[in-house]
Amino acid sequence: MNLERILEEWKTDSRIEMNALDASSVQTTVLHAKYLELHATAKLKLKDAEFKQSILMKNKWLWYHGKLSQEEIERFGWSYDPFDGLKILKGDMAQFVEADPELQESEARIEYLKTTIDTLKDILENLKWRHQTIRNTLEWKKFEAGF
Repeated sequence: MNLERILEEWKTDSRIEMNALDASSVQTTVLHAKYLELHATAKLKLKDAEFKQSILMKNKWLWYHGKLSQEEIERFGWSYDPFDGLKILKGDMAQFVEADPELQESEARIEYLKTTIDTLKDILENLKWRHQTIRNTLEWKKFEAGF
């Protein structure tokens, strides 16, 4: 499930029916289970993405330093010369690594998953206090009715 879909579902799931506060209250545990599962799954996906990025970083380091065999380079589908014929200084290596499209894509995926996890944490925190919102609504309705 992607972040956009989670946000769309939360727009619907976050609604509290003012005329059915009891049903909204009971629904809280179902919603908590749903978003807790999404949160746990996203955390596992993040860990997996971080592991894959570590392997990619190692392989890219070997490639940039000329330590991969031709077979390995062909298996990854990379060019034989990571610098396209340029002679670079050791101190300039970081600019090439930071600009590597595969590493940037991997980093973007990790940031996306972190944002998803943060969003799910916020949703779970909102659900944690949903009973208070329902209680406050009930108190207000009693006040309006003169009780």
